[in-house]
Amino acid sequence: MSALTTTARPAPAATTALSRMIALARAELTLLGRTRGALVAALFVPLVMPLSVRSAAEEMDLAGAGLNTGTMVLPAAVGFSLLFAVYSVLVGTFVVRREELVLKRLRTGELRDVEILAGSALPAALTGLVQCLLLVAGCTVLLDLSAPSAPHLAVAGLLLGLVMCAALAAATAAVTRTGESAQATPMPLLLVSMMGSGMFFPLELMPDRLASVCELLPLTPVVTLVRGGWTGDLSAYEALGALATAVVWIVIAVFAVRRWFRWEPRR
Repeated sequence: MSALTTTARPAPAATTALSRMIALARAELTLLGRTRGALVAALFVPLVMPLSVRSAAEEMDLAGAGLNTGTMVLPAAVGFSLLFAVYSVLVGTFVVRREELVLKRLRTGELRDVEILAGSALPAALTGLVQCLLLVAGCTVLLDLSAPSAPHLAVAGLLLGLVMCAALAAATAAVTRTGESAQATPMPLLLVSMMGSGMFFPLELMPDRLASVCELLPLTPVVTLVRGGWTGDLSAYEALGALATAVVWIVIAVFAVRRWFRWEPRR
């Protein structure tokens, strides 16, 4: 009789890709909060760097390029947030989790590869998004900026920038051997972007040949779209060109991740 009256255990609740990524993102957010170096890079550096851009902008002839201090500083502030709060932080995150065998263990469960990468990137991406919105609000108030003339361009630039920086971080992690070297491998992109993507020096004031080369850098279309969103000076051709450049960089980064990303430590 006891065998016949044995109750069956309820089946475990099915999980979805979104629920799995959210659970992973929560765990990653907890770990991010315990990493002081990552917190400094994500929260404080992007807030301080625009001050140096403002000082440099006040010494430039921005009026001749159709710009002012606000339209110079605001896109640069967004760029700093994407570079430091998203790209730089995620390079370290992916490398350290790989070296600690976290990624390898996650692959043995229900999570798919894209879910692991996306879930791990969510905290940094959300931090960058919130920080960008706060910086936009702060620049609008402190620098007396008017409402954006083409807000859809600014939104497109910001969203593309978030996806691009996350993908580029995973691609950079693929060629980064240790957690210590993860502090150095993001530097080339950081320096090139700060100097050549219109953050410290607008492309409109560069020689034509140099500006044409700098237009192809990864972060340049993001800065261009955000700045064009406020000035309203971007033509349809220029906007489409910036969108296409950003998409191409995302495709290149995704291809590099699929081809070379490593899930286990380099031994």
